[in-house]
Amino acid sequence: MRQHQGRQQPLYTSAQRQRRDASRWTLVQGVLAPLQFLVFAVSLGLVLRTLATGEGAAAANASVVAKTLVLYAIMVTGSIWEKVVFGRYLFAPAFYWEDVFSMLVLALHTAYLAALGLGWLDTEGLLVLALAAYAAYLINAGQFLLKLRAARLEAPASLTLAGEAAR
Repeated sequence: MRQHQGRQQPLYTSAQRQRRDASRWTLVQGVLAPLQFLVFAVSLGLVLRTLATGEGAAAANASVVAKTLVLYAIMVTGSIWEKVVFGRYLFAPAFYWEDVFSMLVLALHTAYLAALGLGWLDTEGLLVLALAAYAAYLINAGQFLLKLRAARLEAPASLTLAGEAAR
């Protein structure tokens, strides 16, 4: 949670929480996030296998492309979600640093696609770049999981405070 003049500021205002809960984009994010992690896990296995054995480069590369496409989907829909909830497509104060790091994740995945499409790197170089993109993705996913946890932890307190204020 953010600090504001010495007190805890909630992640969402009541209006933002209502918009979040009412938005279909919240469900879309809830579906795409675990899907992306599943694609990531399969792809990571294929990438590591290819780096270890030299076999399966086509499957590994295809899996990284698939992971990147799912990443693009979650980023576009996440930006729409952020606009619905916070009134801006990116860099809302509540998710500023997550969005900043997401730009690095996008840059690394896009660099992979460019290197693959333009033949800039050999197979090993491509897969090492994919691992760098995946490391950044894991850090970013961790950031979002921490925010999800913070939102869940503050929800009962917000509801309790709202209930007491209504009395």
